[in-house]
Amino acid sequence: MTIEVKNKIINEIRKIYDPELPVNIYELGLIYDIQVKDRKAEIKMTLTTPNCPVAESLPNEVKEGAMQVDEIDDVDLQLVWDPPWTKDMMSDAAKLELNL
Repeated sequence: MTIEVKNKIINEIRKIYDPELPVNIYELGLIYDIQVKDRKAEIKMTLTTPNCPVAESLPNEVKEGAMQVDEIDDVDLQLVWDPPWTKDMMSDAAKLELNL
């Protein structure tokens, strides 16, 4: 069930877009890790820069998105800066969308 729940979380996160780019944050590579233990999701994410204008709201959006999954009762979200985000972390689809 864990893989299925993780995929549901990913589907919710794919609805969240970076306000400056027409790509969702999952395809941008901002989500580093998602673990599901019991009914708790542990998510590690980063931002494109520490000075990102949505540094306060984006992690909350991710947390709220994960909470939309019926099998999740709690979310532990960690904002991490190591490794630093680079364009190389973007999916091929995101790179195509941004003409990179």
